[in-house]
Amino acid sequence: MNAHRKQLISLAHPVYLSLLASVAAGIINTVWVARLGGPAVAAVAVATNTENVLLGIALVFGSGTTVLVAHARGARDPAAVRAAVRGGWALWAVVTPVVAMGGFLLREPLARLVLGGESGALPLAVGYFAVSLPGMTVFFAQNLVDGILKGAGDTKTSMRLALLANGLILVCDPWLIRLYGVQGAAASTVLCRSVALAVGLVALRRNALLRECAGTGPRPRTRAALRRTLRTGLPMAADFTVRQGGALVLVAIVARIGVPAVAAYSIAYKVMYVATMAFYAVRQAAAIHTAHLLGAGRREERAAIGREAVLVAGAVGLAAVAVLGVAAPWIMAAFGAGPAVAHDGVLFLRCIGPYLLLMACFIALGGVFEGSGGAPVLLRVTAVGTGLQPVLAYGLSGLGLPGVCLASALAMGVQCAAVLVLFRRARCQEETGVSSVRAG
Repeated sequence: MNAHRKQLISLAHPVYLSLLASVAAGIINTVWVARLGGPAVAAVAVATNTENVLLGIALVFGSGTTVLVAHARGARDPAAVRAAVRGGWALWAVVTPVVAMGGFLLREPLARLVLGGESGALPLAVGYFAVSLPGMTVFFAQNLVDGILKGAGDTKTSMRLALLANGLILVCDPWLIRLYGVQGAAASTVLCRSVALAVGLVALRRNALLRECAGTGPRPRTRAALRRTLRTGLPMAADFTVRQGGALVLVAIVARIGVPAVAAYSIAYKVMYVATMAFYAVRQAAAIHTAHLLGAGRREERAAIGREAVLVAGAVGLAAVAVLGVAAPWIMAAFGAGPAVAHDGVLFLRCIGPYLLLMACFIALGGVFEGSGGAPVLLRVTAVGTGLQPVLAYGLSGLGLPGVCLASALAMGVQCAAVLVLFRRARCQEETGVSSVRAG
């Protein structure tokens, strides 16, 4: 097996398992909360969606630190490793109090804004926010610890921490929800994440690379380290946020087709997470591997990493398309969908294949851009494609869900074409640079 492919798979599979664990815990959490009634489910759903948005903020210091630590590790620069870790914690210390305290103080207006007015779910959502928003302190710290460990090349410990946190949630949820209702669900999440964070901090202290770098080199300047982390992580976080916003707009367009279409789209989109999370796992692996090799001065291998990342993600995408196409009727039946919803869901899952394949290639190749400092360029491509998708979907919505699938595939095709042009241009520049050095 190609060395780059082997390394990508080695880094990606623990990331994928940790993402799956998070989704599974969220589903089980919803099942337990559902016993409290519809308003409780609505309140938790609103809070969970809010947390997904806040994840974009966590990516600024989480992903930024991952790339900087991986780059410093490749360069064998202990001082740069220390600076990357210090910058991540400094940015966390600046951002977290604003989100946690500001969110707690504004919990009622926030719940009212998301729910759109008075409803039975409003006081429940406010109660959930009263626990979950201060708990963002733990969630953000968790993301930073994961980012540091991944940058150090240790994705397996990150996976174990995710399995620990979500395994504890599965155990504590029934007990705390029964005692405290919706707030018990929030308390369970924060408590279990706190346990995983404590274990993660111990893992940081025991990490061989971080221990080796702890007492070497000059003490890094906190302000400079913070700015570098912000510059590195902000485009990645913005990319995630733009894509999340585009998904919300697309839901509104699907709603024009009809209620069964919305229900089918919602179910199918959740099922697709199993595939898309694999693409993002490959993306993280590509970013870590690229940053590490660039730090070691092996810039010429960037193209090879890109090819292997696309091959790995493309193979996963092909498998997902085949499984979804064959198993679509059983998938919709497993969710208890009625005849109209099941019909639309099966149609959507069988039409979404081209989009999934193109998405696999784009997401995977994006990791090479992130690892080599090209995240701002990637963000512009994402913004153009995400803006184009709802426009095309609106125009093709007369064809029903197949029209939405076609629009998604066309928009993703534009993004793939753009990123390939940029990737080849960068490759030509690198080859020219290498030739010049050899000639010199």
